Amino acid sequence: MTFLSQFAAFFQNGGPFMYVILGISVLGFGTALERFWVIGRASSWNGRKIVRDLTERAGRGDLRGAAELARSVKSPIGQVAYAILTSGGRTEDALYSASDGEAAVVLPTLSRRLPYLNLLANTATLLGLLGTIFGLTTAFAAVGAADPSQRSAFLAAGISQALNTTAFGLIVAVPGLLVHGFLSGRVERIVEQVDELTVRLVRAMVHRSAAAPAPEAVATSSRAHAPEPATPTSTPQADPRHGRPRVHR
Repeated sequence: MTFLSQFAAFFQNGGPFMYVILGISVLGFGTALERFWVIGRASSWNGRKIVRDLTERAGRGDLRGAAELARSVKSPIGQVAYAILTSGGRTEDALYSASDGEAAVVLPTLSRRLPYLNLLANTATLLGLLGTIFGLTTAFAAVGAADPSQRSAFLAAGISQALNTTAFGLIVAVPGLLVHGFLSGRVERIVEQVDELTVRLVRAMVHRSAAAPAPEAVATSSRAHAPEPATPTSTPQADPRHGRPRVHR
């Protein structure tokens, strides 16, 4: 017998709950593929290198180059960095506020529909146990009502239904839980990279702003070192009539 024929016999002997578990497996598989696509694209960038490059450019004062680099990165790290660099803020509170606002928009898209995988896996397990109870109940009821020659056949059919339903529920639930845990770990890693980027980039920008002299300070310093203009003094002139110097008032 081939694998498909064996699975068909296994599925038919499992009873009506097998169809419900099969529907759950299809929903879980589609959700997992969609989340793999979204989270995989977001985590395909080298987050550590991006954080290092953005911090170095911001530390040198090249905010335009850092903003262009952040815009080219199609991931939450690039979007949050671009929001910080283009916010126009100079204080830590303003820069952190820009980061929090952008992170609240881009990060929830990663974990969207991800809890459904855990929910579907737990539902498949419970439906398998429910199918087990129904299979055993059917088996014992048939044994009590059937002829002695058919009792063994009914008992075997009921036990087969119970075990097949339980096995199929676990077959669907275990991979679903593993995929949920794997994708949740990827999302947490992206969130940690965004937090690291925010702290390092804000520190670099604030340190650069504090090191650069303010325009008012430069103007005041230039005025302090400029020579003072000479004050006009009265020039004595001689009076042609008396021969004495006179002062113009």
